[in-house]
Amino acid sequence: MKTSNVLVLISVLLYINVSTEWPTHTVCKEDNLEIYYKSCDPQQDFAFSIDRCSDVATHTFNIRGALVLRNSIKELYVKIDLIINGKTVLTYSETLCEPGHSKLIFCGKQKGEHLYYEGPVTLGIQEIPQGDYTVSAKLTNEDGVTVACADFTVKNYLEY
Repeated sequence: MKTSNVLVLISVLLYINVSTEWPTHTVCKEDNLEIYYKSCDPQQDFAFSIDRCSDVATHTFNIRGALVLRNSIKELYVKIDLIINGKTVLTYSETLCEPGHSKLIFCGKQKGEHLYYEGPVTLGIQEIPQGDYTVSAKLTNEDGVTVACADFTVKNYLEY
């Protein structure tokens, strides 16, 4: 009996379709606003959530994000692109961590440590653009190595 169980397990493992992409995660889905994300880092997925979808339109909202660091972050840079119909229409970049000047509590974390953030985020924009578009966000360290990377799909049908 044990041999047949092992053979079934091996068969299942051999026939599993190994995906080259991470799954798309739903951040929120409400009446007029939907937000999804997919990790664009081929080596790592991560967890991300917000309290309520409707809070995103209020300029400041609470998020939670977590991942295990594959590389240390003495310095950390973020680059965000707004992509509409496949074309980048806006790019934003900022230094988040650097020696002697850190904007985030997890600056200085080492490889293998858990990176977890829970707290408020302010977008700094007056309103979320209406329509379907992608926001691509990439965090890199001082060596140019990807710490986290995601493509967020935003579908906003709310008229202001």
